Amino acid sequence: MKTYITSIGFALVLLMCGIQDVYAGSQQHGKPSFTPEAIATFSKSVEKYAAGEGARAFIIARRGRPIDDMPKGIRFTHTAIAIYSSIQLSNGDTAKGYAIHNLYQDAEEQGKSHLITDYPVDFFWGAYALEAGIIIPSAEVQQALVNLYRDDKAKLLHNPQYSVVANPFNSKRQNCTEYTLDVLNAAIYSTTDIAQLKVNAKAHFSAQKVNMSRAKLGLASMFSDGLTLSDHGRKVETTTFGSLAHYMQKYDLSEKAVIFASNGETTIIEEFNNADSD
Repeated sequence: MKTYITSIGFALVLLMCGIQDVYAGSQQHGKPSFTPEAIATFSKSVEKYAAGEGARAFIIARRGRPIDDMPKGIRFTHTAIAIYSSIQLSNGDTAKGYAIHNLYQDAEEQGKSHLITDYPVDFFWGAYALEAGIIIPSAEVQQALVNLYRDDKAKLLHNPQYSVVANPFNSKRQNCTEYTLDVLNAAIYSTTDIAQLKVNAKAHFSAQKVNMSRAKLGLASMFSDGLTLSDHGRKVETTTFGSLAHYMQKYDLSEKAVIFASNGETTIIEEFNNADSD
């Protein structure tokens, strides 16, 4: 009995301080760590950087936890796709800017997700750090992404069955970054056939190993609907921002992949020696 209670206590601590909190930044709303003015200024800087690179579509990521709390090799907790769009303002006018297309984990039903379009200030509202992961796709991939959203086809790739460590090589579960991979591959291969997209991912994409023991993950999954290993075999690996960056670099699908800091400085993803950045 004492051993059983100790195991339960360990699992609860894991949930409070480990994998569940690590991925908390994949929910839509969060308590801001910065003033609204600081968030707005940073968000505008990200937009200006992307616009300066001529990006009509790009992949964007944020971090919801301290680096020291993240599993080894993982930097960001939420990833989405930004599309340069006509945005309707609250006064009825329209303006040009980046709309961000997200898969967010439900706050109440954590084993589910939903699709939400928001904007840079919303995206960074709950960020722990004012830094962004940015991948600028090649011109051809950008156009294909723009076309996919223009035709309202990205939603066809959504799987509402959510897991923070979803396996990218099957369609049993999905997290925000796997959804981004699915959308990216749908644009690249000109298909929304999810079975074919998973075959293509298996052939060309290298997933990120989750550097936490399967026993710990299994215990955590007992207490969270948002974490399951049911879609994994012996290995537990998932899609992350960094693995997306390296995939796109490997196949010449991107022009640039950087970490964008609050002071406007950028660090090339390659300098992290292939460490992940999701």
